[in-house]
Amino acid sequence: MPEAPEVRTGQAPRKLARQEFHLQFMRSFKDPTFDAAREALAQVEEIAWQNYDASRKAPVTQKAGGEFADPDYDLSVEWKATRDKLIAAEQRQKDPRSKSRVLLIIGAARNDGTCPGEISKTYRMALWASEVLEAAGIDADVLDLSLLTSSYDLHIHPCKGCVSTAMPLCHWPCSCYPNHGERQTNDWMAEIYEKWVAAHGVIILTPTYWYQAPSVLKLMIDRLVCADGGNPDPTTTHGKKAAEAKEIERKGWDYPKHLAGRAYGLVVHGDVAGVESLRRNLGEWLDWMGLIDAGKQSALDRYLGYYESYADSHATLDQDEKFQEEVRNVARSVAAAVQQLRAGRLGKPDALVMPARPK
Repeated sequence: MPEAPEVRTGQAPRKLARQEFHLQFMRSFKDPTFDAAREALAQVEEIAWQNYDASRKAPVTQKAGGEFADPDYDLSVEWKATRDKLIAAEQRQKDPRSKSRVLLIIGAARNDGTCPGEISKTYRMALWASEVLEAAGIDADVLDLSLLTSSYDLHIHPCKGCVSTAMPLCHWPCSCYPNHGERQTNDWMAEIYEKWVAAHGVIILTPTYWYQAPSVLKLMIDRLVCADGGNPDPTTTHGKKAAEAKEIERKGWDYPKHLAGRAYGLVVHGDVAGVESLRRNLGEWLDWMGLIDAGKQSALDRYLGYYESYADSHATLDQDEKFQEEVRNVARSVAAAVQQLRAGRLGKPDALVMPARPK
């Protein structure tokens, strides 16, 4: 009989002591305008301390019910609401009567509502793509990730790597957040998952930062790991019980691809280096998740103002009419692919071939 899986522990730091918690809590209230509310803040702090000390991750729960493996498990109300929205979005997406929908993702961190004081070039590209899609009778849903840098208390919290302990520990949608005891709340991914599920196609438009995807885009990418093999039933692991998840994976896991079959396109640009490798990395990631590339003209990597002035980059974009048309061609390619997908004329040729290494 195989031994029970070992769960390795010992890395996590100790919890904050009460005074340490006080100092950390009050860092959000340095503005002198809060001085008039010090007594009220002290009351809120005490409650926050108690919640932190008791590790109150999901304080509002309901019994899971008969649709889950353990009907009596206390399931997070917030997670259940997100999950129910994904089921409804999937039903709309698969309804042949629904209007086609493409998700346009702006991967730049810059906008004129924060420190840079100017819109990103990527935003302009998304507008061109949106016009093409709307002209083709397709709804364009714009996801501007730069809002993370300019919106009040909006977050994409980082992936905690549950999948590396065991795939069934990574829930679909992610159940790591919100964690109220740790004040890890207002997680935007609950809405972003729904946008991905509702889409028939996805176009990622992004600049290249230091050879890599901008941090706002990478945060979203990491949190989409649960879409590729994630467990849709947290009651099977009774929340985050690592040993239970390991046992399930040992018995065999089918790694469900929750976003497979959607079309995709890419627009990657930069002014120094790294655009080709980033475009390739994004394409291979989307291929891995089972999305379908929309053809040769749907994946674009280009330099704008190569080693030229940052200050004139928008003017450079104004002058590069060929690039502007290439961006529109990415949208045209994805629009054509979505139409073919919905008509049943396009799919992955190897969709029914079982991989030798499903992980």
